[in-house]
Amino acid sequence: MRLANNQFSFGWVSIVIHWLSAITIVGLFAVGWWMVDLDYYSEWYQTAPHWHVSVGILLCLVTVFRLIWRWCQPSPKGIGAKWEQIAAFAAHTILYLLLFVLFTAGYLLTTADGRGIEVFNWFTLPSMGELFEKQEQLSGDIHEFAAYGLIALALIHALAAFKHHFINKDETLNRMLKPSKQLNGDNK
Repeated sequence: MRLANNQFSFGWVSIVIHWLSAITIVGLFAVGWWMVDLDYYSEWYQTAPHWHVSVGILLCLVTVFRLIWRWCQPSPKGIGAKWEQIAAFAAHTILYLLLFVLFTAGYLLTTADGRGIEVFNWFTLPSMGELFEKQEQLSGDIHEFAAYGLIALALIHALAAFKHHFINKDETLNRMLKPSKQLNGDNK
């Protein structure tokens, strides 16, 4: 079992983190969309935000690890036309930027009242309090718009992978599903 990346494909660490992050992001978006309409009398009024924020903090930690791992690993050779490779690099960069905007805005939104964040009651992320006027409202707006932007770009990212798989018939999608030693998918 190959954990590390090579010049042809991603290793299991990158693959697992990619799909775990993708599922988590879609789940957090769905829960976030659902929970904003909860009223005070809902049994989920306290629980859903606690889980949403806790999972978001863990995703932030995984994303930091993912970036460190990415910097320490070789990147597989790009596939497709030069403009597609440039677009893929730009899309990945913007995805990471949007994630960190979400993490920062979510933290500022949640801690504006001075309370720290209890992450599944495992540890508390301390608050820096209200750092600017209308912090909660502004952070909430940024968090919402960044979430919509992230989901839109993730959808484009997925469609591009399907285009490479079904139209170009190249290994772009396959190498994010299973490590291979060669570009043609040979797993010897």
